[in-house]
Amino acid sequence: MADYQKINTLFKRDMNTNKIILGEYTFDYFKTLENIEWECTEKIDGTNIHIDIEWRDMNDWSISFHGRTERANIPAHLATKLHQMFDNFNPNDVFTYKAPCTIQIFGEGYGVKIQKGGNYISNDVDFILFDVRIGNNIWLQRESLEDIARKMGVKIVPLMGYMTLLEAIEFVKNGFVSTISENRQYKAEGLVLKTRDGLLDRQGNRIITKIKTIDFENLKK
Repeated sequence: MADYQKINTLFKRDMNTNKIILGEYTFDYFKTLENIEWECTEKIDGTNIHIDIEWRDMNDWSISFHGRTERANIPAHLATKLHQMFDNFNPNDVFTYKAPCTIQIFGEGYGVKIQKGGNYISNDVDFILFDVRIGNNIWLQRESLEDIARKMGVKIVPLMGYMTLLEAIEFVKNGFVSTISENRQYKAEGLVLKTRDGLLDRQGNRIITKIKTIDFENLKK
């Protein structure tokens, strides 16, 4: 199955300084969609994980864990945690089986010794869900993701609200504390934005972007 699509930042970057250029979007369609409300979730600073369920029939499936790409290694302590969480997972408890398919559950592995994850969890690691794809191109919407997370007993990335692009830019520019971090002074990494209806670009890719807190901090330097 395909890896998770690359999430491009909202703004172009100066080639010399690598700083974002405010007002210059990476894609023209962001200007077109500037004033619609986007689904904005907290961006977690961890390592991308996807759980693949190869579902052949109701009583025949396999589960495997992967990093962002097939070559990416999952940290050993996180791999142990994933096995503890999902080795006894039965997809029939979560999904309604209709036909053989592959389901990919995308999330972030985060916590101690993963990026700055000690701010999130000081003595453990965890998995937090942010997307689910069925087959090659069916992306589930927020309501379904929340239901799946609840049935699986896992966390889901916090919904920070529905905002226009300009509102989301100001929200991140002003900075906000991570809603899942044990360290209540730890600034969130930023926002991930999706259109409510899963709009696609002209190449058939889902329209999705990110706004990072550090980009505005770098502008001030």
